[in-house]
Amino acid sequence: MEIQNKPLVSPADFGAFPEKVQTVCRALSDMGIPFTGISHDHADTIEACKEIEAALGAPICKNLFLCNQQKTNFYLLIMPGDKPFKTKYLSKQIGSARLSFAGADAMERLLNVSPGSVSALGLFFDTEKQVRFLIDRDLLAEDFWGFHPCLNTATLKIARGDVTDVFLPRLGIEPTVVDLPAE
Repeated sequence: MEIQNKPLVSPADFGAFPEKVQTVCRALSDMGIPFTGISHDHADTIEACKEIEAALGAPICKNLFLCNQQKTNFYLLIMPGDKPFKTKYLSKQIGSARLSFAGADAMERLLNVSPGSVSALGLFFDTEKQVRFLIDRDLLAEDFWGFHPCLNTATLKIARGDVTDVFLPRLGIEPTVVDLPAE
């Protein structure tokens, strides 16, 4: 994977990216949230993000966009990239049986992202608060988190506290902390 190791510290640095990336970066800046980032080749799996993780010095969060069987409740789960995911452990904690991965149409409609680019930063576009945000407790021990800015050819490094104490409250989002086993 080719990584362009140029720090991206302002929305202006993303001028060549689509408008949604610029919007997210502008919003972070407007909230006073500092971030750095790098451009890289298409990275739509956690395995592809290992090199990016090393370059950023921050764990890349695994972002899973889920729904119930009726596709009436949607969830965005962030968890450590190396942790396996089993729906049975999450279902009990959030009171939703038969969880599955939500489709591309719901991703685009609710978070303005396509498969492979799902990110907690997409919550910025969920203006009607239709997505419940879930954080695996193990991530709370990390000082920084890595997220795609709604496009998987760049990754941002953001302080965990800036996400939990500034970004989410400014969006009116109260996250649900879950405990998923490391198995």
